[in-house]
Amino acid sequence: MFASRTIASKGLPRLFRTPAGLRTGVRMFSESATKRTENEFIKERQHIKAHAVATTDLWKKISVYLAIPLLILSGANAYRLWKEHWDHWDHMPPLEERVEYPYQNIRSKNYPWGDGDKTLFWNDKVNYHKKDKAT
Repeated sequence: MFASRTIASKGLPRLFRTPAGLRTGVRMFSESATKRTENEFIKERQHIKAHAVATTDLWKKISVYLAIPLLILSGANAYRLWKEHWDHWDHMPPLEERVEYPYQNIRSKNYPWGDGDKTLFWNDKVNYHKKDKAT
């Protein structure tokens, strides 16, 4: 059966024969070509997986050894500045004795909440408004 194919191909003109380079190459649908492709695919996936593990390890180290200590230092600095700010307020005169300038607490009409004098972000420890001022 195979011998008849080779004899028939020798009898055909050279134009209709398969080129010699293609006959010696690996066939596309053969088992060895499939295994070769699978092996390349598996190697590529293993390389990607190894790279992902290394990158994950790097970012875990950056998070633990760099980001967390920096957050702690930033928090300590913020607390120090906050404490320093309120220590400064202790040296200031009481709210009732402070000067109220004409550009502060301008009211053209009452607010619809509370007693109508306090803004939405009013803080009794910091804000003071003299209602009986003559302007």
